[in-house]
Amino acid sequence: MNSHAHLGAFLKARRAQLTPQECGLPESGSGRRVAGLRREEVARLAAISVDYYTRLEQGRVRASAPVLATLTRALRLDEDQQSYLYELAGRSDDRPRRHRPAQRLRPAMRRLLEQLTHTPALVLGKRLDILAWNQAAVALYTDFSAVPPDRRNYVSLLFTDPALRGMHRDWEHDARDALAALRRDAAADPDDPRLTGLVGELIVQDPDFGTWWAEHRVVTAAYGTKQYRHPLVGDLTLDCDTWASPDGSGQRLMVLTAEPGNPSHDALRILTSQPMSSNPSRPCALRGSAVETIV
Repeated sequence: MNSHAHLGAFLKARRAQLTPQECGLPESGSGRRVAGLRREEVARLAAISVDYYTRLEQGRVRASAPVLATLTRALRLDEDQQSYLYELAGRSDDRPRRHRPAQRLRPAMRRLLEQLTHTPALVLGKRLDILAWNQAAVALYTDFSAVPPDRRNYVSLLFTDPALRGMHRDWEHDARDALAALRRDAAADPDDPRLTGLVGELIVQDPDFGTWWAEHRVVTAAYGTKQYRHPLVGDLTLDCDTWASPDGSGQRLMVLTAEPGNPSHDALRILTSQPMSSNPSRPCALRGSAVETIV
């Protein structure tokens, strides 16, 4: 069976799964001899001739990109089905770029942040965008609410913010790991225009980024150790663990902890217990502005 025949079989199977009511078509008084939609109903929904659609199902003609677009809507195809349709038609490059919904913080992530009072935590989204943070993360890093929403990106800040960059005692190690994690996101969604723009900006701003990006290094580890030199409490060695949300949103909870009883644990407790309300640049609670919607 050639690719055109496979496409026809898919179209036939898909229309059998739909009912006229689902597609907004009027009820037919006569008995239906086929399951689902008739060929002429699909043709009407797709605004093409019945003859042309029949030849598509029979594998006798190659579908054009505009016809595939109308069939996508007529047959109510989801993301996976759309991708499959264009692959069968040999037109993967013609598939319209999919809509990327805004990243919204999951309620469960918000609750976790609010409960981690002495544990710095960030919620990272696609491209390692910083979607939310808690009070302890502000104490450790910076006041993220003062950073413009479109600049709140973990990798970008690591490379371009002098104070955040200077905190890392082994900046090169941490920067290369963050870049390698970003490289994995790029592989998962290579057509993401925001990611392409971010990479382009960082290549221009930092020669090291361009060099390391060209190495195509990726990381899969969700844990590690970070060493900081904080201006208030000195040196900190913290375990960094990241948990991915199971819902496929791409959101990750990044948490930094220290073994109880060691100097880093004590220093972290002192740092996160500071009365930050006395410093207007450091909010003393998770604020509404700490949760942003990012495309």
